[in-house]
Parts: sequence; C-alpha cells; structure tokens
Amino acid sequence: MALSTAFTRLFGVEHPIALAPMGGSAGGALTAAVSRGGGLGLLGSGNGDRDWLSRELPVLAAERAGRPWGVGFQAWAVDVGAVEWALEQGPAAVMLSFGDPGPFAERVRTSGAALILQVTDLEEARRAVDLGADVIVAQGTEAGGHGARQGRSTLPFVPVVADLAAPVPVLAAGGIADGRGVAAALALGAAGALLGTRFQATAEALVDPATARAIVAGRSEDTERNRVLDIARGSRWPAKYTARTLPHPFLDRWRGKETELAADPEAGRSYREAVVRGDIPALPQWAGEGADLITDLPSAADLVTMLAAQAEDALKRAGGN
Repeated sequence: MALSTAFTRLFGVEHPIALAPMGGSAGGALTAAVSRGGGLGLLGSGNGDRDWLSRELPVLAAERAGRPWGVGFQAWAVDVGAVEWALEQGPAAVMLSFGDPGPFAERVRTSGAALILQVTDLEEARRAVDLGADVIVAQGTEAGGHGARQGRSTLPFVPVVADLAAPVPVLAAGGIADGRGVAAALALGAAGALLGTRFQATAEALVDPATARAIVAGRSEDTERNRVLDIARGSRWPAKYTARTLPHPFLDRWRGKETELAADPEAGRSYREAVVRGDIPALPQWAGEGADLITDLPSAADLVTMLAAQAEDALKRAGGN
C-alpha cells in the first residue's frame, strides 16, 4: 500500500514525512538525507543567518540527489531580506513558524515555492488559511523545542485544524517518533507528519553527540516545557512560546521563578560561565514526549524508509488485513 496523500503529490515525494526545520540541528546533511529517503527535508535556518546558510546550502546541494527540499524560518526573528535571499536558492518550500508570517507570505507565494505555515492554536490556523498557505503544520504541545505555552495536544488539535483548513493539506507535529505516529496522523485527517526530535537522533543531525545520546536515553516524563532556559541564555523568544527540553540544572534552580531570573544579571552570567566550563550544554537539549520511542541513531534516509514501512503496517493492522 503506497501512502500517497495530498502532501506527497504536491511535492512529488515518496512518503508523507517531513523534517522539522530545527535551528542548529537540521543542517544541510540532515535535510539532504531526509529528502533522499523520500521525505521532504527542511533546512533549519531559524533567524536566517546568512553565514550559516552559506555553509549548509552547498552541503545540501551536493547530497540531496536532485530531490525537493525546503527551508524554515522563525517568523518573529527573520527579516524579509533573508527570506528573499533563501528563495533565490530555489527551494520547493518555505516554512514559517512562531510569529506573524504575513510580511513574508506573498513573497514566498509569488516565487513559486510552496508556503508552509506552522500553527500552534486556532487563531494561528485561521490566519494561515487567510494567507493562502499551501500546507499547514498543526503542532501539538508534545513537541520538542518551542511551541505554544497554552496550546492543545496533537490528538485533538490535528483534526480540528484539518477540518478548518480543508482542502489545504495539514501535517501533524508533536510527539510523533515512529511509524505508528505517522499512521495516526493520517487517521486524524492529516496528509502527513512533521518530525523533529526523532530526526535529532540521527547520524546527520547537527547536534552535540552528548545531546543525541541524551535523547536516546530520555523518557517522556523527563521532558518539561519551560521559559527558564530562554531567559537564562538571553534569548529573545516571545513569551507566548515555551520550549520542551530534557532536564537541566538551571531548571531545578529557577523553575517557577522566571520573573526573578529575568531581573538577575548574575544568573545570566552564571549560565554563560557554566557553558564555557562545559558544566551545561551549549544549547538546551530540545526533546519531545516521543523520546521513549527513540532507541538508536540511524541514518536519516534509512529512518524515513523505516517510518513509512511502519506506518503502512500499522494502517494494515488497523484495517484488519
């Protein structure tokens, strides 16, 4: 049974699986591997840093074997110039997340690239429809990394967005880490799934090896959604979006004391010094609630194929075949 959906037909890919464009993790090698595996790789450009893109794009071009790819930005952090420069590189899609995509939407659409908008609540979903998104990603609160402080879990959120957006294809995101999760996304009315944490634990991910090992060893109950680490490291992430991470010493010290932390310059200095000493990771270890399902560090291309096969098997079992 081929898992053909509106998403696979739109991009001409084999499997309804996309790579979350994780800043600092989804570099050129990982993006290319997901695309080679038959999914849609999305380069994690974050704020559109030109030097980072200039380093990672040649890697992507050399390794993607002519397969479609895209690039993702944080709408609150990127400027129009960075998006326009990225569009000149010929991506099949541009994904915008977290913040108002309005200033960029028309430029993406007129370029010929598909516009993918990630949403974390129904207000954002309605805005995405109004802006003419070609694909909408419905992110539940189980997701690793940043997401809505007050959002919905993936299971009830995805079908509501799918109904609201129809006929625009929707991808499910949040807590999906194996083929059963991909199958569940399809059963909920999505046209595919976007995975982040699962792809962080792969051979090609741009993460510290210690972080990849921590994800493999982690459990769902180890993860926690918080603003503490953004405040401690001086990040400008909007307060609307917290981040789900693995345990961290600063969480234990400052949990529930975010206002106090923000007003304490010594705390930020202590955080930076601890990073320099190697006492804490240079970046928070983003991880979603699907961590229990991650037990190895495969090639991302092989992982895409495996996820698709698992999803097909799960759907066959559900159908009683």
